[in-house]
Amino acid sequence: MTSRPIEILLVEDNPGDVRLTLEAFKEGEVLNNFTVVNDGVEALAYLRREGQHAKAVLPELILLDLNLPKKDGREVLAEIKADDRLMKIPVIVLTTSAAEEDIAMAYSRHANCYITKPADLDQFLRVVQSIESFWLTLVKLPSR
Repeated sequence: MTSRPIEILLVEDNPGDVRLTLEAFKEGEVLNNFTVVNDGVEALAYLRREGQHAKAVLPELILLDLNLPKKDGREVLAEIKADDRLMKIPVIVLTTSAAEEDIAMAYSRHANCYITKPADLDQFLRVVQSIESFWLTLVKLPSR
């Protein structure tokens, strides 16, 4: 395991889901630094280091909700994967949508995985912990 924290960008507009995600990762064994943004426009500004995000640290992993204000996650995913500087960052779509068209769209835009958020609290925590155990323990992430 790495001795430095993993940088994670959480793009989520639901404060309850933000809190649960951060708590689940906090209980894990991998050091991580989370940055949370609440809409698609801010996510892209952060990733492109624009405006107030000029000194932002590029994440090694992005957790992306699809249903976001200002610019939805579908557009954000497409723009991330079309940008040579950002395209190698793994994007995990973590959303309430279980619609087949959303799943197909996410993979066609090169999402690294698609996870539907469970409504049950315990299941949600298990899902987030499984993301941590797989993506931050087993998977070799590209260096920044």
